[in-house]
Amino acid sequence: MVCHLADALRLGTGQMPARSTTNLLKRTLVKWIAFYAPIPWPPGIPTSMEIDQFAGCGTKPAEFAIDVAQVEALLDRVTASSMRLNGVPHPFFGVLSTSEWLRWGYLHMDHHLRQFGA
Repeated sequence: MVCHLADALRLGTGQMPARSTTNLLKRTLVKWIAFYAPIPWPPGIPTSMEIDQFAGCGTKPAEFAIDVAQVEALLDRVTASSMRLNGVPHPFFGVLSTSEWLRWGYLHMDHHLRQFGA
């Protein structure tokens, strides 16, 4: 999960592009529900192959402490006031603004931390 979160942050910075699977429904209604509905994301939501550590090409875990440090460094980079994520495409939701990337990142991390009771 830690490597998956790091890869997801790399999506937002453009370091790790993923093929698009978006469509009008995902970019509008599904995005609104995922970003703003007051419900936690359910388990089992499929992920992009590029950031899937089990069935895809995601970064493979190495040493836990190093993997966590990478997530922390990427999170610091993404949340820096000088970081602009505008126009970077999300594979499911399409092009997102900086504030949408930050919202998605928060919800995505929260989703996985809840999975592990953190």
